[in-house]
Amino acid sequence: MPAPVDPALESEKSESRREVASAPLSDYVALAKPRITTMVVITTAGGLWLAHRASLTAAGASALTWPVVLCTLLGTALIVAGANALNMYIERDFDRKMERTKNRPLPTGRMAPRAALWFGVVASSLSVPLLAIGVNALTALLAVLANLSYVLAYTPLKQRSHHALLVGAIPGAIPPLLGWTAVTGRIDPAGFVLFAFMFTWQVPHSLAIALFRKGEYARAGLVVMPNVTGDDAVKHAIARWLVPVVASSLLVVPLGLVGGPVYLVTASLLGALFFGVGVLGLARPGADRKWARSLFGVSLVYLVGVFAAMVLCA
Repeated sequence: MPAPVDPALESEKSESRREVASAPLSDYVALAKPRITTMVVITTAGGLWLAHRASLTAAGASALTWPVVLCTLLGTALIVAGANALNMYIERDFDRKMERTKNRPLPTGRMAPRAALWFGVVASSLSVPLLAIGVNALTALLAVLANLSYVLAYTPLKQRSHHALLVGAIPGAIPPLLGWTAVTGRIDPAGFVLFAFMFTWQVPHSLAIALFRKGEYARAGLVVMPNVTGDDAVKHAIARWLVPVVASSLLVVPLGLVGGPVYLVTASLLGALFFGVGVLGLARPGADRKWARSLFGVSLVYLVGVFAAMVLCA
C-alpha cells in the first residue's frame, strides 16, 4: 500500500512552489546583483585574455578555445549570482535598515526568502559541474572557494568585525584568477599578481564606501572600520593600502604579462591619480563624505583603466 500522505507536508511543499513561481523575473535578476556580476565576469574575461596572450608568447600555442571561454564566463556568472542571492537571503533583515538596499526583493516582501535561497543554491550548484567538466578542476575549486568564503565567512563576519573586509576581498580577487587558471591550469606568479592586484584594490575602494555610508552600516548593525577606529585611522589605512595596489599593477610588466611603454605610462598615471586622491584625505581631518565619494569614483576609473590597458597591451 502507498504510504499515507502528510497534509501539512504537502501544503508546505505546495506553498514553497507557489513562492518560487510568484516572483517576477526582474527580482531574480536583482538577486544576482547584475552590476557586480557583470564586473566579475569582465575581470574573469581579462584573466582569460592575459593568460591566452602569455601562453602564445611562451610556447606559440594556447589552451583557450571558445567552449572554454563560454564555460568559464557562464560558470563564473552562475556562481557569483548564486553567492549574491545567498548573501541577500542571509542579510535580508539588515537590508531593510539601509537606504541603498531597502528596495531589494526580500526587504520589500516582493519575493519570499525561500525563493531566494533556492535560486542561490541552484545557481551555485549548476556552476560547479560546468566549470569542472567544461574547464578544469582547479578553476571549479577556486570558484567554490570564492562562493563559500563569501557566503559562509564574509557575510556573517560583517556583523562582528571590521576585518570582514579582508576576508571578503579574497572571493572578490579570485575572478581574474579563474580566467588565468582556465587557460593555464595552474596558479603561478603571474596569476597570483592578478589576484594580489584585485585583493589590494578592494580595500581602499571598500573603505571609501564605508566612510560615506558609515551611518547606514551602524543602523543596520554591520561593523565597518570607521565606526570602530574613527575616520582618521581609516584614511591612514587607505593611504597604506594604495602602495601595494599601484605596485602590483606595475609588477605585470617584469612578469611579462604586458609589454611596451604604453601600459607602464598608463598604469603609472592612473596610479598617481588614485594615490594622490587617497593621500589628499590625510590633509582633511575628520569626516569628509565628499572626499570619500570622490575616492570611490576614482577607484572605479582606476580599475577599469588599468584592466583595459592590460588587455590592450598584452
